[in-house]
Amino acid sequence: MPVVRTLVVDHPLVGHKLTALRDVRTDSPTFRRLADELVTLLAYEATRGIRTETVQVQTPVALAQGVRLARPVPLVVPVLRAGLGMLDGMTRLLPTAEVGFLGVVRDETSLAATTYADRLPEDLAGREVYVLDPMLATGGTLVTTVALMKARGAGRITCVCLLAAPEGVARLEQAFPDDDVLVVTAAVDDRLDERGYITPGLGDAGDRLYGVV
Repeated sequence: MPVVRTLVVDHPLVGHKLTALRDVRTDSPTFRRLADELVTLLAYEATRGIRTETVQVQTPVALAQGVRLARPVPLVVPVLRAGLGMLDGMTRLLPTAEVGFLGVVRDETSLAATTYADRLPEDLAGREVYVLDPMLATGGTLVTTVALMKARGAGRITCVCLLAAPEGVARLEQAFPDDDVLVVTAAVDDRLDERGYITPGLGDAGDRLYGVV
């Protein structure tokens, strides 16, 4: 079985916010707010397996056993530009995480992904990485991103996506059959259309977050 796993977060609040994001009548300010809120809900499930260590603390009454996040601290990586709209929602739950940035552009004709910006540590040995990309469509962007993280020694990689397509999930499984990769998403939609867009989807996430530029 492939090690790439897909977790569809089945929760009424997730479904409610996703439905509003899909609606063509939702304007950019509302879309940004809803995406932010939805990412925080997805992040709760995405971090369920985060590494912790056992500690002991003194309460006002007695000693108590507890846990805290283990070092090295996680790295959160929004994929530019649309991933920026997910950053606040993720770091709200992980305020101690470090943040790196990766720019990946998709050719609209060939659908091939190319990296154009890289602000990441050269050494990611043992780091837990959370990649933020709203749409897992063809899978080209996330395959390129995960491959770069793996080449730098990253440990567990979790991709947080608002939506996914079966074709993108399958491509990740084929590209990383022996690696620990998790996809956390609000839904896996029907298919891709002839332009490589998720159907029914929610349109171009970057344009809906920030406008057409």
